[in-house]
Amino acid sequence: MNKLMCDSALNDRELMARLQGAGYDMLLSDPVTPCGELIALKLDIPFVYSLRFSPAFTLERHCGKVPTPPSYTPAALSELTDHMTFFERIKNFNFLLYSYMDLFYLKFWRDEWDEYYSNVLGRPTTLCETMGKAEIWLIRTYWDFEFPRPFLPNFEFVGGLHCQPAKPLPKEMEEFVQSSGEHGIVVFSLGSMVYNLSDEKSNVIAKALSQIPQKVLWRYKGKKPETLGSNTRIYDWIPQNDLLGHPSTKAFITHGGTNGLYEAIYHGIPMVGIPMFADQHDNIAHLKAKGVAVHVDFSTLKTQDLVDALNAVIYNSTYKENALKLSKIQHDQPVKPLDRAVFWIEFVMRHKGAKHLRPASHHLTWYQYHSLDVLAFLFTCVAIPVFILVKCCLCCCRRRGRIAKRKKE
Repeated sequence: MNKLMCDSALNDRELMARLQGAGYDMLLSDPVTPCGELIALKLDIPFVYSLRFSPAFTLERHCGKVPTPPSYTPAALSELTDHMTFFERIKNFNFLLYSYMDLFYLKFWRDEWDEYYSNVLGRPTTLCETMGKAEIWLIRTYWDFEFPRPFLPNFEFVGGLHCQPAKPLPKEMEEFVQSSGEHGIVVFSLGSMVYNLSDEKSNVIAKALSQIPQKVLWRYKGKKPETLGSNTRIYDWIPQNDLLGHPSTKAFITHGGTNGLYEAIYHGIPMVGIPMFADQHDNIAHLKAKGVAVHVDFSTLKTQDLVDALNAVIYNSTYKENALKLSKIQHDQPVKPLDRAVFWIEFVMRHKGAKHLRPASHHLTWYQYHSLDVLAFLFTCVAIPVFILVKCCLCCCRRRGRIAKRKKE
């Protein structure tokens, strides 16, 4: 599908001619979907990446040349933290270096795309060589959410760039929120990709929500649950950021999508995570480790599980305190994330690139990058004298043995 999409752009002469004639200064692309970099090279303009992460940091490690020590850098999607036990480090090492994603990348994805990229550019090249030409990598997370790990000068963190102060709610919604009194409200959304649930699950969730004193605003398009309580209202759409920024909001029930998590961090709201797929389990694991979220397993979800999780994040002040700490970190930056992203995009446009930030590792072979040639040379330098010394010693021993034998005879 990616190749068909790429072909439809690159082989459209009218489109490419129009892009060429438009005089663009830069191209912004997500490397998880290949092709943007090819169009940039065809147009002879620099390109900048914007991404959350690639599975197991495959692209960042192989193409961005980011060092990723498995001893304390949890692999993306591993659900581990930066404080790992011995066996967790074993798991992380295998997950990080020999995972399915690495094998998939090396055996299928890279080989397929290397040939494609070579054909398009008319010269031998590779996927990573081409992706490695990115001037700046804008990573859509920040250190309030991420665990500290090494990065390079051309990697910039812009997590929360979409966050903004809350705006007033629609009148009807504000009246419902105000009716909650001192108990406050709970905001509930499983994201734009989950439209409905099975009757069993929706009723389990609705029954749990009916047992808490807070008013609940639930973004849900499915069939109305039979157990829906009078304290819960269902909406096809909710102004999520504005609700999370409302002073009455006590908790956020979320599937663990990055955008929603950052809005909750921005406003200092503790969370109940019900992850379902993709990066959601890993995201909730990060927030759980930072003490701002409780994880609930969707596959085994019972009414009491959700009630207990909500009571924990609402009435245990530690969760709110930790959420406010992360919020302060998010707000306490010399430059706002959006402004930082705009600055680097315009920097690349002004200077026709940012080659001075690109590490020399892009020009090294894999064995040079890991200093295997240096180690081999040093090993040889040590091994040869040792070999000669051992040979000399053996020769001397044999000679003495022969002399001793003659004397004895």
